[in-house]
Amino acid sequence: MASPFNPNPNPNLSSPTPKLPHPKIHNSQNPKLLSSYLLHPKSDAKLIINGGSRLSGHVTISGSKNSALAILAATLCCSGTSKLKNVPNLSDTRTMASILGSLGAEIEFSDNEVVVNTDRVGSVEPESSDIGKLRGGFFVIGPLLGRFGEAVVGLPGGCDIGARPIDIYVRGLQALGAVVEVRDGKVQAYAANGKGLVGGRFHLDYPSVGATETLMMAACMAEGKTFLTNVAREPEIIDLANFLTESGACVQGAGSDKIYICGKNQLHGSEYGIMPDRVETGTFILAAAITRSCISMSPVFCSLPSFLDKLSGAGCKIIHRHNNLQISAVPASRGHDLRGFNVRTQPYPGFPTDLQPQTMALLSTCSVASIIEESVFENRMGHVRELQKFGAKIEVCGSTALVFGKERGIQFSGTQVTATDLRGGMSLVLAGLASEGITEISGVSHIDRGYENLETKLCLIGADIKRLDLNIDHTSNSIAKSTYAI
Repeated sequence: MASPFNPNPNPNLSSPTPKLPHPKIHNSQNPKLLSSYLLHPKSDAKLIINGGSRLSGHVTISGSKNSALAILAATLCCSGTSKLKNVPNLSDTRTMASILGSLGAEIEFSDNEVVVNTDRVGSVEPESSDIGKLRGGFFVIGPLLGRFGEAVVGLPGGCDIGARPIDIYVRGLQALGAVVEVRDGKVQAYAANGKGLVGGRFHLDYPSVGATETLMMAACMAEGKTFLTNVAREPEIIDLANFLTESGACVQGAGSDKIYICGKNQLHGSEYGIMPDRVETGTFILAAAITRSCISMSPVFCSLPSFLDKLSGAGCKIIHRHNNLQISAVPASRGHDLRGFNVRTQPYPGFPTDLQPQTMALLSTCSVASIIEESVFENRMGHVRELQKFGAKIEVCGSTALVFGKERGIQFSGTQVTATDLRGGMSLVLAGLASEGITEISGVSHIDRGYENLETKLCLIGADIKRLDLNIDHTSNSIAKSTYAI
């Protein structure tokens, strides 16, 4: 059946049929799905932190959220079954699974293992409500175009941290022979030749990670050769390239600013393990630093060069051997403390934007004033007002923040704050760990998008933290409160 927006359908292409029924994640007839999706109650939740404790012990780092989202989307390139290991069980990965399910894919979860079979994919239009929940949902436009020659995908969502336009995606797909239009809040695209995408050359104006990943997936099934320049160099790009290669694709140059792809007619499913999460690694390093503690963590894929250099220069002792990392931020003697430093976020290998809010929390407790310049997202300072409630002395001008630290006698005190985005929310958790007294954090759903078993991991290294769930009882018009330490 021809797509309503494709005037030249290919009669030889297996045309997608109307949408299959959406396999609801909470369907009790599928216990494998049920057990993995009910990590936390669906009610509102808060985190309660009794701060001031020193941390010690070992943290197990989960699989990379950002890698998992791209590789889950990439399973659409593959016929048959893909088995992914070390997938973090997060609200974002569950939303991506729901997006795949809305296309007709069959998905099974077991702990941190996800099995995806795409043989019954019968739609090129995923559920718009899910696409609007996270930026990574938009990635499916690449594999859908590459495999079926057409796609209808809603505009992406995610944290409100600034404009993240899709113009690079659109022009990149056009360079591969797609006609792309934005209508009624959706991106509608199809192969101009009525058959499928063709290889081409494209230079990205900005090394966008999402655009690089989307174009890689599309090009893997385009006829001919594709040459992409000024691409993102993040390790997650290498992770995606490795999965695609395991599935039969030909991808060269991932990790550099140029990627060469030779398209294949068909890719097959494969078994693949997701890399450890770099941002979670950096966050726990900062948790040790802000509490002046010593902890270790593994497995660690040491790919935070600028970040680690800054922390070492501030006075942290960091030892990385094999896949284990140890950090000590305990002052060497009285009167010595961590020193502030200046930060300018940049694409990899520069200082990561996803660690900027958490780093700001740390710098508010260091000696010497620091300057933070956010050059990736123009609206990533929403956490400043909440950090100020702890007593942080921060002044903001546009996308630049002046953090005064201890030179103004800063001493964090527990307070009530609200998380409004993922990484900004985690900065509040770090501030709570370093505060005297009780901190209450609302908006926990934002934090749950990117940190697996957060309370468990923090409790195991000595933090006093628990989750407070507010279960609204509509029959009695009352609110029942229950607390539990994960």
